[in-house]
Amino acid sequence: MELATVSVEIPEGCNIIIGQTHFIKTVEDMYELVVTGVPQAKFGLAFCEASGPCLVRADGNDDELIAAAVRNARNCGAGHTFFLLLRDSYPINILNAVKDCPEVCSIFCATANPVQVVVAKTDQGNGVVGVVDGFAPKGMEGPEDVEARKAFLRKIGYKR
Repeated sequence: MELATVSVEIPEGCNIIIGQTHFIKTVEDMYELVVTGVPQAKFGLAFCEASGPCLVRADGNDDELIAAAVRNARNCGAGHTFFLLLRDSYPINILNAVKDCPEVCSIFCATANPVQVVVAKTDQGNGVVGVVDGFAPKGMEGPEDVEARKAFLRKIGYKR
């Protein structure tokens, strides 16, 4: 077995949800949950099929984001993983719906941070071991940081 890290492409102004699923119907179900959950969202989705023809399946409503999702899926090449890129929406707006999707087994991350996927490569194929989401902590939150966090949440409309 070999371990490799794969840097994930996240276009400017986007967030990504990376997870594992188990069925070809994922593409249709996730398309529906995004357009019904956040109708204004632009998105691209790619899913690595792990049996049969083993294709990368893709859909979405934004060509740039679909292409980036496909590049991420192909670069990782890990069976049954999906890459959902979102613009004009945050993962928090649909994450529970994604988790409740019957085909979804787990979520590795939901973020706008730089992401690296740790991939195990075997003679059978590739699998996701985990993800590196963002950077290591640089210190402990102090009172000024608490105020900045609260102000940011109000600025983006998540607190009053």
